[in-house]
Amino acid sequence: MNVLKSRLKRPLVLALLVAIPLLYAPIAKFSDNHALLINASPSLPNWAFWLNKNFIPSRGTLIFFEPPRSKLLINHFGEKPQIFGKRILGMPGDQVRHDGKKVLINNTFVARTKPKTRKGAALTKGPEGIIPNGCYYVGTTHKHGFDSRYGEIGFICAPRIIGTGRAIL
Repeated sequence: MNVLKSRLKRPLVLALLVAIPLLYAPIAKFSDNHALLINASPSLPNWAFWLNKNFIPSRGTLIFFEPPRSKLLINHFGEKPQIFGKRILGMPGDQVRHDGKKVLINNTFVARTKPKTRKGAALTKGPEGIIPNGCYYVGTTHKHGFDSRYGEIGFICAPRIIGTGRAIL
């Protein structure tokens, strides 16, 4: 039995030494384009997401993005806020308009604005008009969601987008 173990040990070690570099490249490539994200915000119902950095945006897709820097964001989320995750509600070419507190995209109600944050800071209404190419109107159904309905976030354009997400937990 010991002779058999010693005979198998060397080829097995050699096979592993050959396999490790062969497996490393696909794993490294996969990890370059994917990540596991943990959600700390109540604006999305799930707490874990699989991020795909090779995103193809479409209406309803969950995207993760770097929020724009503003005094309000820094006061609420710190100097380096975590990435935001929101659904694409409006695509390039769609028409956004405000009717009082209601936000409509192509005349369909998508959200309601509020005048202040939970901390009492004033909020400005988000952009109106045609959504430019490469940009998206993003949001959530959460009443306190901080998204495109407010000028402090606005349209999210391609350079800010990190990737699409899929809820896993």
